[in-house]
Amino acid sequence: MATVRPLERPQLQRGLPTGWPVVGWCALGLLTIATIVLAVNGTGEAGLRTLIRVSALTSLLLFSSGFTASALNRLLRTPVSRWLLANRRYLGVSFAISHAVHLVPIVVLASTVPDFRANPTTLVFGGFGYVVLAAMTATSFDRTTAWLGPRAWTRLHTFGVYYLWFIFAASYIPRVAGARWYLFHSTVLVAALALRLYGRAKI
Repeated sequence: MATVRPLERPQLQRGLPTGWPVVGWCALGLLTIATIVLAVNGTGEAGLRTLIRVSALTSLLLFSSGFTASALNRLLRTPVSRWLLANRRYLGVSFAISHAVHLVPIVVLASTVPDFRANPTTLVFGGFGYVVLAAMTATSFDRTTAWLGPRAWTRLHTFGVYYLWFIFAASYIPRVAGARWYLFHSTVLVAALALRLYGRAKI
């Protein structure tokens, strides 16, 4: 989820949606992708496992877009970076939708496939990640942002984005040696963190 200033308003960018329409278009795209994945691979275990992997990737890309938006704009000052910065709140909500799509097939597999078991550590830390994500999403609206207050809002969202980055990293980086599929994910995560920290150092 993006760490944006409370009550921040998006700047308009030509040719691209801004504000809450970003969430609508992302949600439509995510549901379309999920439908295609299940149509091609079936709604059985294989299709659900494929959807888990694909939705994990869309979540990673949306998360990284919001996570690096401020740093990118500070370094590049391009129309794309300005659009990302102006809409990082909405990219964050879109990430939450993507991760909800990611959760559904996990729950279905856990309840229908006897040998599908999640690691207890993953359940605890990953489950808390969903709690953090839910809290960040709930405070991504003007009214709840104002209710929480700037200081508490900033603390919640700053802690949240780094905790979620840690969950992504713990999920992907240790698996690189066994599956090259995770090399891309890990590279995106490391690059996103490096870019964010470098951008903050340039303040």
